[in-house]
Amino acid sequence: MSRAVLTTLLVANRGEIACRVMRTAKALGLTTVAVHSAVDRDARHSREADIRVDLGGAKAAESYLDIAKLIAAAKASGAQAIHPGYGFLSENAGFAKAIEDAGLIFLGPPASAILAMGSKSAAKALMETAGVPLVPGYHGEAQDVETFRAAAEKIGYPVLLKATAGGGGKGMKVVEEESQLAEALASAQREALSSFGDARMLVEKYVLKPRHVEIQVFADQQGNCLYLNERDCSIQRRHQKVVEEAPAPGLSAEQRRAMGESAVRAAQAIGYVGAGTVEFLLDARGEFFFMEMNTRLQVEHPVTEAITGLDLVAWQIRVARGEALPITQEQVPLIGHAIEVRLYAEDPANDFLPATGHLALYRESAAGEGRRVDSGVSEGDSVSPFYDPMLGKLIAWGEDREQARLRLLAMLDEFAIGGLKTNIAFLRRILAHPAFAAAELDTGFIPRYQAQLLPAPQALPEQFWQAAGEAFIQSEPTLQRSDDPASPWAAREGFRAGVPAQISVHLNCNGQNQALGLTRAAASPFTLEGEQLVVDSNGMRRQHLAIRRGQTLYLQWEGELHAVTAYDPIAEADAGHSHQGGLSAPMNGSIVRVLVEVGQQVEAGAQLVVLEAMKMEHSIRAPQAGTVKALYCQEGEMVSEGSALVELEGAEG
Repeated sequence: MSRAVLTTLLVANRGEIACRVMRTAKALGLTTVAVHSAVDRDARHSREADIRVDLGGAKAAESYLDIAKLIAAAKASGAQAIHPGYGFLSENAGFAKAIEDAGLIFLGPPASAILAMGSKSAAKALMETAGVPLVPGYHGEAQDVETFRAAAEKIGYPVLLKATAGGGGKGMKVVEEESQLAEALASAQREALSSFGDARMLVEKYVLKPRHVEIQVFADQQGNCLYLNERDCSIQRRHQKVVEEAPAPGLSAEQRRAMGESAVRAAQAIGYVGAGTVEFLLDARGEFFFMEMNTRLQVEHPVTEAITGLDLVAWQIRVARGEALPITQEQVPLIGHAIEVRLYAEDPANDFLPATGHLALYRESAAGEGRRVDSGVSEGDSVSPFYDPMLGKLIAWGEDREQARLRLLAMLDEFAIGGLKTNIAFLRRILAHPAFAAAELDTGFIPRYQAQLLPAPQALPEQFWQAAGEAFIQSEPTLQRSDDPASPWAAREGFRAGVPAQISVHLNCNGQNQALGLTRAAASPFTLEGEQLVVDSNGMRRQHLAIRRGQTLYLQWEGELHAVTAYDPIAEADAGHSHQGGLSAPMNGSIVRVLVEVGQQVEAGAQLVVLEAMKMEHSIRAPQAGTVKALYCQEGEMVSEGSALVELEGAEG
């Protein structure tokens, strides 16, 4: 087979995966081409590419999902090949075919393989023919609610509704009882149509306490195919993976071989080429059931790279050039253990709603042995409501699982993000949980330990406020100013050696206000040294990360980074009013459904408005019974976080 010419690679994606693919491509001497939407013009992946092409638009459909624009960008930039990353068009057979028809190279499987596995229904039929065990379910063509109702009754509740196309937890709903089916089906169909352009669904038995174990497969154009061990992705929230690790804890060599060989047979049956993942449910008895095949590089591929020492993107490029796989199945390494967590811009305390805004502070953990960060943002970047809210991934490798776990905890402690909400503290609680440390894993982990992983907000302790006050004052820019008579630092006589001075400061953190009277004295237990607040207490010295950005101090305390600001108590009292009965947008997004009219009476919990942000739907529901007094939004409209959407009479403000 002749070797294809590949010197310039276009990455048809954004964020951390675009940066990650370009890193390997550059290491192999390739010229890299980034594409970007109008809102991503200054995004990190655009900045790091050798060439960048503006696709225009803001929504994905106007840019990253526009096949004609992507192929035109490849031709204009001289790229011979396109890497799809994951998400967007990565599992779109039409995209793969269009690239081939344009005389370009697609760094993925043939369109026929994507078609065979792109439909979950067709893939399950293929697996059934191959003798791979399947979870009971309905995968037919009829898509009306009555068909699904009858199928769910036959299967038995709870059931899982799942989009036949795509993945990433989108278009998936767990239905506990018949009364929830119609609403869940309609919502899942809308999500699937929005994310994948295909509203078709399947329904299957929701297996209780399963583990999610997946096999990484790789095939070349010569017909060679092997598996690169497995990953456990059981720690999930709403079917979206949160923590991934390799190898799967407790999996025997026999189980690994059985699952790996099944995955290879599945890939070979469809003429697969490149990187792919075959996903299984593994029950407590050791039986495994085929779920689906992802015909692309997975988000969690770094843990496989960590335990094998292989670069899967480099393999993709070499296979696309026509090269054979460099090793055999018997030569696949399995060294140590690796764990990855996904870092998201989201608010765990507010039902994990996506967060948008400006990254006023972004500090990654230090590099070192067994440490890796794959990210797609930098300090000063903005996170928009148009795309997935993942900021990056933290990966730790160790000689054993416990070393990897402790390294990853240390990395999370060093990470600092300010300006918007993230899930860092939530990830830390998962890794520190005794059940996780003991590798007691299944897909119900997060719901089971929700009280510990998502504790109710607590009042911040007095010691925190004292530390915050000291750090805030000591980092105050007006310390060097003499033109601000209102500054506590203007009265310089209060700071003569040995003479304490009383300073009043009003601080806000996490919605809590605190008035402090700080006494400055030579023997203060709090000292700000660079970006570390040193606290001496009872003969013990501790350090807390304390970083000032403008009028905000970011102080790390007990595993969480808190944003501390000063406030004017008089101005706050004047502004402290709220709109009676108002329901506002919890995040930036677009209105996809308005389900009520002015004058309509609604019950508590009724759906009022459906908001879409980052390809996921979020329902705005009535907090209690009332009458719709006013509507401030309409379908198709973009709204900002905090915008009034609905006003209810009779509802509490």
